[in-house]
Amino acid sequence: MGAETEYGIHAPGTQEFNATWLSTQVVHAYSRETNHRASAGGETRWDYTDEDPLADARGWSMPRAVADPSQLTDSEPVLTAAQIALEGGEVRESSAPLMMNMVLGNGARLYVDHAHPEYSSPEVTNPLDAVRWDAAGDLVALAAVRRIAATPGVPAINLYKNNTDNKSVSYGSHENYLMPRSVPFKDIVAGLTPFFVTRAIMCGAGRVGLGQDGSGSGFQITQRADFFEAEVGLETTIRRPIINTRDEPHATAEKYRRLHVIIGDANLCQVSNFLKFGTTALVLDMIEHGTAPELEFADSVESLRAVSHDWELKEKHLLADGSFVSALDVQWLYLNAAKAHCASNGSSHQETGDGHTAMVLAKWAEILTALGTDPMSLAGQLEWVAKLNLLQQYRTRDNMSWDDPRLGLIDLQWSDIRPEKGLYYKLLQHGRIQRLVSDDSITAAMTQPPADTRAYFRGRCIQAFGRNVVGASWDSVIFEVPQLRRLQRISTKEPLRGTEQLTRELFDGNPELADFLSALAL
Repeated sequence: MGAETEYGIHAPGTQEFNATWLSTQVVHAYSRETNHRASAGGETRWDYTDEDPLADARGWSMPRAVADPSQLTDSEPVLTAAQIALEGGEVRESSAPLMMNMVLGNGARLYVDHAHPEYSSPEVTNPLDAVRWDAAGDLVALAAVRRIAATPGVPAINLYKNNTDNKSVSYGSHENYLMPRSVPFKDIVAGLTPFFVTRAIMCGAGRVGLGQDGSGSGFQITQRADFFEAEVGLETTIRRPIINTRDEPHATAEKYRRLHVIIGDANLCQVSNFLKFGTTALVLDMIEHGTAPELEFADSVESLRAVSHDWELKEKHLLADGSFVSALDVQWLYLNAAKAHCASNGSSHQETGDGHTAMVLAKWAEILTALGTDPMSLAGQLEWVAKLNLLQQYRTRDNMSWDDPRLGLIDLQWSDIRPEKGLYYKLLQHGRIQRLVSDDSITAAMTQPPADTRAYFRGRCIQAFGRNVVGASWDSVIFEVPQLRRLQRISTKEPLRGTEQLTRELFDGNPELADFLSALAL
């Protein structure tokens, strides 16, 4: 599993450059911060060989001629003069480089995606590591912001871990889960849709404003719900679906499917992030084994929005069979099914299980119980509750209604990645937000890849031979070797190969690239 976070970006005090140009400066700043230099002193280019963004998991491909341009992510982006134009249409000459992509030494990717800087975390095998390496991305973004602030000639840039500018634009926080291709996609849709419609009560990030432009007065549980318009579909930036059908496995296609989840919020609170990944992984395991609950909403898109708008958790939602359920009812149904499923296969046993499964089940039950009795008691764990609790204090102190613009500014400041500015970090520093992973382990994850996936191989290649890596992707690393005429492309399609256990001696024993490649070929 892994995360993708598109950060909100703003350069206060200047309107000279648009978000795309500013995002290139974030990537370049982190390159300078880490002294990361790929082949010929440039950026690590992304290997698009196996990219196929128009392949649909339902068994067909969208014709390229009818695809929205935002879907064509299988080619190197080119920043044109029009994309760095001033507000008045004039193009400003700038000596600042336009850097679009980095593959990092921790196995992650930092790049420009849809006019936002995006951090895509390395592949991990459990939800605690998902939280750790996702949070490491926030430190990567912070390091870039700090570097930019100290660089003459480049405007100061602020980054926000949120999902909307409250002016009708939303940007993504995506999750990815690898699962067997043998599981029928219709079973995935049936099993996941009710879960996703109601999952936000645990992992929503909270938002001031209703509607895509935030003009409606009020507070809601999620940042993303109002932007979804379909139950199933291929798009990610238009006609957003609850279940995304993009079929890009980034692995051996005959064996694996990568489920691309676009419905989640960007989380700063570790408990919300942990539950987002952990509960979804368990539901997918139930779907794989045919033990997921069976229910269907009458209108999943309408129910998704209704759940988000119901922060008091009082509403009932219509099912296809004519009955009504609350969001809590649905989550308890999934939790009880997960408990039975894990008990039958032993994965939740304290002595023989993996440890993470028992932790997910226990935290899931704790959170649902508290949501059913006193949701505000979770202000130290769940992000939307923590934000709501803070906003209510401001509202009480200053007698503010929900449409007071100051509340929108507080919402924005919550997600500022700078610890001295971000309100989330203020609460964290005062011990009012629960931690699941330590600051030291997150800092280490900025530079060190996970040990138990192919991300270890990718990250170590960047660390050891970065100047010779001309390209990389999730399933490849491409080397330029001075004495060879052809580029050397190493395929990494098996996600559980290339681990520390399998390759550490290879790296440690072959510090020269030629020797390393020779040993790798044996």
